[in-house]
Amino acid sequence: MSYIATTDDLFFNKTDLDQKRLEGIVNNALSGADDGELYLEYRQSEGMVFDDGRLKNASFDTSQGFGLRTIAGESAGYAHASDLSEEAILRAANTVQAVHSGHSGTMASSPQGTNRALYTEDNPLSACAFETKIKVLSDIDAYARGKDSRVVQVSASISGEWQAVQIIRADEHRVADIRPLVRLNISVTVAEGDKMESGSYGGGGRFVYDSLLDPDYWQKGTDEAIRRALVNLSAIPAPAGEMQVLLGPGWPGILLHEAVGHGLEGDFNRKKTSTFSDRIGERVASPGVTVVDDGTISDRRGSISVDDEGTPSQCTTLIKDGILVGYMQDRQNARLMGQDSTGNGRRQSYAHIPMPRMTNTIMQNGAHDPKEMLKSVKNGIYAVNFGGGQVDITSGKFVFSCTEAYMVKDGVVGEAVKGATLIGNGPEAMQKISKVGNDMEMDDGIGTCGKNGQGVPVGVGQPTLLLDQITVGGTS
Repeated sequence: MSYIATTDDLFFNKTDLDQKRLEGIVNNALSGADDGELYLEYRQSEGMVFDDGRLKNASFDTSQGFGLRTIAGESAGYAHASDLSEEAILRAANTVQAVHSGHSGTMASSPQGTNRALYTEDNPLSACAFETKIKVLSDIDAYARGKDSRVVQVSASISGEWQAVQIIRADEHRVADIRPLVRLNISVTVAEGDKMESGSYGGGGRFVYDSLLDPDYWQKGTDEAIRRALVNLSAIPAPAGEMQVLLGPGWPGILLHEAVGHGLEGDFNRKKTSTFSDRIGERVASPGVTVVDDGTISDRRGSISVDDEGTPSQCTTLIKDGILVGYMQDRQNARLMGQDSTGNGRRQSYAHIPMPRMTNTIMQNGAHDPKEMLKSVKNGIYAVNFGGGQVDITSGKFVFSCTEAYMVKDGVVGEAVKGATLIGNGPEAMQKISKVGNDMEMDDGIGTCGKNGQGVPVGVGQPTLLLDQITVGGTS
């Protein structure tokens, strides 16, 4: 891999920084600490929004900077700046040393292993002309309006970034990564009489723009946005009460991510603020339920060759056949809990401290045929897509809104409903899963996870799931 060479060019050859002098500064800054690192970052990003037949907004940004962290016990000091100079890093070193003043720790060993080629290192921003991107957005607008006379508003956007990072530790161990990321969003509004409804579609991942700009891709995406809008146009108010809920594959895994995934992050469990704290070895889900966090899937939005502490990503089993077997860990929380990092130490940028975060959180396949699962639903709803939700990590309670759902009676999908919400408790909901399908799908590549004011790209995946007796909040 040429990651080190590429990032050396950005951070040393094009600046006044000297690698050996910088390694000496890091060694001195972390002397006596338990752990820490210097994180260097260079990022290019762009975004274009085409709204109602015209280019509404276009932006391009370049940023760079560093973050220097030192750890002593449960305490951490962090200093960052957008100035990539030796003077700025020396000031940061003097600042963070105060955290471990008088502390006589033993520096933790550097992560073992190297990064792997999970995605291209090509820069999507320079691999495709600006005019090409704008033309595709214009074509999406025209295609949507020509597809159905009820389409009254179209908005399409493209965004991309190219991030280069290098992590330097006290033993001069260096790790680098090059991370591309692209996304296409399409939103349409349809009207019929005095009713108006919207539908959207989005997709992306860690690759260049080519696949997103292919007409076969964006036309299917536009068709899907229109279909969802028309479904909402004909939807009836959702019922309320306890009932069976059939969750579709793919993006509905966002419920798993929020209601269960966050509760399995190491910091919440070390501090014993998670409903899953001290429950390793206990049953927390129905038999047949296996959940992993896998940062090693090629080209996926949530994948990372190495995390933001330099640990190679991995596939971590969290729940196996319903039994809790592990947590997602960064280096600090893993050390304090007597465990190993799982490669889940992530940060939004150089201006943020790393913490345990999900990558691609997936429920693995079960043994059931989704068609047979549907036939077993006597009275419930089939939830295909989700919007936003709220989760309390301590109690596990969640509320999620369905953006596409249907009534199911005696195994037959009926009318679309709107205004449906799923209300429950994460661990309890996991134990109400009665059947797990064999049709696992990943989401289309649109997820961004927020935690403590930081957002990072993530992925979710799951097969069709049948949950018995979940509370559905509705408007009918």
